[in-house]
Amino acid sequence: MASVWRSSRRDSLLVALAGLQAAAIVAFPAAPVIALGVWWNSNTIAHNFVHRAFFRSQRANLAFSAFLSVLVGVPQALWRDRHLAHHAGVRWGLRVSCQLAVESGLVLFLWVALALEQPRFFALAYLPGYLGGLVLCAMQGYWEHAAGSPVSHYGPIYNWLCFNDGFHAEHHANPSIHWSALSSRIESSASISRWPPLLRWLEVRPLELLEQLVLRTRWMQSWVLRCHRRAFRQLLPQLGDIRRVTIVGGGLFPRTALLLRELAPGASLTILDANPGHLETARPFLKGDAEYRHERYVQGTPLAADLAVLPLCFEGDRAAVYVDPPASALLVHDWVWRRRGAGTVISWFLLKRLNLVRR
Repeated sequence: MASVWRSSRRDSLLVALAGLQAAAIVAFPAAPVIALGVWWNSNTIAHNFVHRAFFRSQRANLAFSAFLSVLVGVPQALWRDRHLAHHAGVRWGLRVSCQLAVESGLVLFLWVALALEQPRFFALAYLPGYLGGLVLCAMQGYWEHAAGSPVSHYGPIYNWLCFNDGFHAEHHANPSIHWSALSSRIESSASISRWPPLLRWLEVRPLELLEQLVLRTRWMQSWVLRCHRRAFRQLLPQLGDIRRVTIVGGGLFPRTALLLRELAPGASLTILDANPGHLETARPFLKGDAEYRHERYVQGTPLAADLAVLPLCFEGDRAAVYVDPPASALLVHDWVWRRRGAGTVISWFLLKRLNLVRR
């Protein structure tokens, strides 16, 4: 039997679990069972099969790929091309093949058969479960890369249930490595989360969620800029000529950088952010008119700037920053009730003010 498997006998467990998933759907034909199956299979069995086909026989691999296509409702030839394009960092394009045609036909045949023979099950269980599974897969993919690079989770329970899927940075560094060997390839520079992907939103602070909302809503961007513009216009004239500005945490929607480019056009702008994904988000707004530095500001470190700007979500001793500013002038976004130095309200609705302090 060892000759059946291309890489490892351990893959026989994945094949058996695919059959068990099919049996579970027959025994418990409910939307949650279908949704969890689509998500779990796509990120374990199908994902590992994409990278390393399980069987030595090409016919066996084609047959298992067809079975997976029907089981999760996604042609595996399509899934494979799209996923490998993701690893290569290139734009995915549809590639028509005989395998794709056969697998698409099988999925379509299943849907038509279910709609005709079991219309209630198809409408109330299969479709909601299938779409729910795709949503879970989309969430998984987003949170695995939300930091701008692959994020790993080393929790033993998740990695036992999902066949080392948590070793995501390691997988991207070694995409051809068998899933059983990923735990021995720990990436020392990997971004790590204590939460598995579908629960990783628990790490996001409420203020960051609000930033994400502003980022996706154009009218909110305009309103937020208007609120902040009034405050900056009131305080900036007190500083005279500003040549160098360092903005801490200026990613996502970079309102401070946008306003300083407008109100202090001669100043050079430097944005510090510990999240590289935030910096990439900021670039299109500023069109390159800033220096982007992927680093975390260490409190107490002087900044080579005439003006430094700290965000409301600053992680550190805010009171100490007011006492010992990192630059000759410091603008601090703070809660509306915390007035320090020369301050002005940004918005009562946002409960936010802008404080100006100097050395």
